[in-house]
Amino acid sequence: MRQTRMLIPTLREVPAEAEVVSHKLLLRAAMIRQVARGIYDFLPLGVRVLRKVERIIREEMERAGAQEVLLPVVCPAELWQESGRWERYGKELLRIKDRNDRDFCFGPTHEEVVTDLVRREVRSYRELPLNLFQIQVKFRDEVRPRFGLMRGREFIMKDGYSFHLDRADCEREYDRMFAAYCRIFDRCGLRYRPVEAATGTIGGSRSHEFQVLADSGEDAIVSCDRCDYAANVEKGAIGDRAPVAGSGSAARGTGTAVRAAATAGAASASPLQAVATPEKRTVDEVAAFLRLPTDRFVKTLLYVVDGGDAVAALVRGDHTLSESKLKDALGAQTIELAPETTVERVTGAPVGFAGPVGLPTRLHLIADRALTGITDAVSGANKADTHLTGIDQARDFPDATFADLRVAAAGDACPRCDGRFVLQRGIEVGQVFYLGTKYSAALKATVLDAGGQERVLEMGTYGIGVTRTMAAAIEQNHDAAGIIWSLPLAPFHVVVVPVNWSDERLRTTAERLHDELEARGIEVLLDDREERPGVKFKDADLIGYPLRLTVGARALDRGAVELKRRRESAATEVPVAEVAARVAALVAEELRA
Repeated sequence: MRQTRMLIPTLREVPAEAEVVSHKLLLRAAMIRQVARGIYDFLPLGVRVLRKVERIIREEMERAGAQEVLLPVVCPAELWQESGRWERYGKELLRIKDRNDRDFCFGPTHEEVVTDLVRREVRSYRELPLNLFQIQVKFRDEVRPRFGLMRGREFIMKDGYSFHLDRADCEREYDRMFAAYCRIFDRCGLRYRPVEAATGTIGGSRSHEFQVLADSGEDAIVSCDRCDYAANVEKGAIGDRAPVAGSGSAARGTGTAVRAAATAGAASASPLQAVATPEKRTVDEVAAFLRLPTDRFVKTLLYVVDGGDAVAALVRGDHTLSESKLKDALGAQTIELAPETTVERVTGAPVGFAGPVGLPTRLHLIADRALTGITDAVSGANKADTHLTGIDQARDFPDATFADLRVAAAGDACPRCDGRFVLQRGIEVGQVFYLGTKYSAALKATVLDAGGQERVLEMGTYGIGVTRTMAAAIEQNHDAAGIIWSLPLAPFHVVVVPVNWSDERLRTTAERLHDELEARGIEVLLDDREERPGVKFKDADLIGYPLRLTVGARALDRGAVELKRRRESAATEVPVAEVAARVAALVAEELRA
């Protein structure tokens, strides 16, 4: 391919709208252009990279026994209403009407549509297991699209769905897809970690995210410094060796909800005292006002569970509540922060002054294990502009249920060994879910088993962000000059750069090398522009071709050209007659790796 025949409008300046590295470089390297907020054109080089990612995914999915389908992007509301997600999904779901005023949505994911397909076409257990996948454009109306392809509104995703007669077979497929995803990201040349994760709006009871490690990642993950345990901070289980504020002892727990031991009247307890805290609502504000550390505080948050009763969730003042853990501990389908009217009705005070002492006895209190045995603590007094000091857990809220409720942090104890958590940043590029019967039961997707009994199908779902994988690869592989593509993802394996296109000898040699490489199946671009060598070299580094062949007069006088790897600073001379074989060997070696 000749560069003059391609649309490659590289940019020297960083566009004003670009924030993270991948966004800047994708724009500058002529791979994408913005059409609207979170919506992009893909230019020829960008499309070539996308197709590389898609090909790897297809090969590994087919190797794992999955079959490709293509489902509609516009989905009827009726299916989403059957599953209950039409009401629950929120404003990210782009709802549209046709000319007959019928409701549809632009699919952000396709659990409903694929389950409908299977319930209509699969009747017997003999047709199971079944694993279907597609690679398709999705749309999620993000409230704040940002970071280019990292969080766009329109994106390309591989979404897959498996159907099974029983849980054991579904768990087997989950593990098979987990292994396939590892192969995919290995082949993409990415450094990543699979981490335990919350299931979010998709639902289900088991999930792993595949996080590409990068300082710019939106997601915080913790990993053990001794074993292979890793998790999203919202999901990360915290071992029982974390210190408890105010007591100097260690919190002990089992990881499941337990009742605190009642030790009312402990000698260390201080008397309760109401303190005026005018207009001081947050932990930080009250801590500064009282000149106390935040780990002495009990933060009280009210949540509405499954649209019904309220519960009070308690965490230490210097900790953050994990809504995912709270939902799991309560066995709830949905939880949401209680509105101000509910908080005022339950506590008798405005938002910001709730506390565990004096709440209605019927209200369920659930507390993080780090609060077990805390003494001389501070919390809201359930009275406007007032807080209580001298709170003793065993005396003042002995009937709370205790569980692991907080967001994991660096230094927390690993639940599997004696190690401690290290905090890292990651970019989520894939996720696998065990769904169970969440969608199949709602849509009545059943088959007859060997005994003629009707069985609700077990399901798994498996997603990869294709466009996000492209961006994540850049976040992890770049330098000051531009992108550094791994060879499996690069738009071209090699760029041939004659330093002076007007020089017939250089031009002829460059063309011959291009043709020889192409004949060997190497993806090669010939930079045939009438540009200065510096411009050509800068563009080659910006775009990130793994290999560059420079055809210059001095080296050619010696019967050689220069071969340079993008990741290395120095070039080596290779005899012209050996170039094609040398490059073909390098490409084959890296593609096998």
